[in-house]
Amino acid sequence: MTKLDTKIVLNRPAEKPVAAVILLHGMGADYNDFVPLVAELKLPISVKFVFPNASVIPVTINNGLKMRACYDILDFGDLHREVDTRGVLQNVAKINCLIEELIAEGFKPEQIIMAGFSQGGVIAYYTALASEHDLAGLLVMSSYLPDISLLDVVKIQHKNFLPILVCHGTQDQIVNIAYGRRAVQHLQAFGVKYQWLEYPMQHSVCATQVKDISKWITQIFVK
Repeated sequence: MTKLDTKIVLNRPAEKPVAAVILLHGMGADYNDFVPLVAELKLPISVKFVFPNASVIPVTINNGLKMRACYDILDFGDLHREVDTRGVLQNVAKINCLIEELIAEGFKPEQIIMAGFSQGGVIAYYTALASEHDLAGLLVMSSYLPDISLLDVVKIQHKNFLPILVCHGTQDQIVNIAYGRRAVQHLQAFGVKYQWLEYPMQHSVCATQVKDISKWITQIFVK
């Protein structure tokens, strides 16, 4: 399996990290997209942020145009997106390897948060919900769950302890908020607890959301 291209950013370079956040970008962006978020979060603890770069692939709904994407999107409707499930699973496998690398470095699973925006959020969902490890948390921004059949229901039902924060913009023109609501409805059906936050924004991240994410991360690690 090809090793992921990643960018590492420490919010407090002089201190040893006590936690790690893997944050995946959306389609058409790259691993630099969320680097500014590290400083904006103003976290009170030292965190290692890992930003994986998605591969450059042809995207069907964009007329085959090549761009960075976690997987191909074949078609989409009002509440459904047909995606390349093989590509989804390949990326989940890569992120699982990245989690193992962090554990080998000395991080405990309960020190690792899985996060993602848009397409990255899809991979974050599948990775955290089906992980063999008890991760610290799952952060999903402006995303969706395209294929529930990919999830192991038995594993999901054991994720009641997992802190989950799902954020979405009410004016999202790329991933309609209905997609996000449908995803958390599935979580609810599985008996998984989550926190849902809406913001008056498009397919992006806003200042209020950044403050909410900072508070959420802090609550996980600062007891």
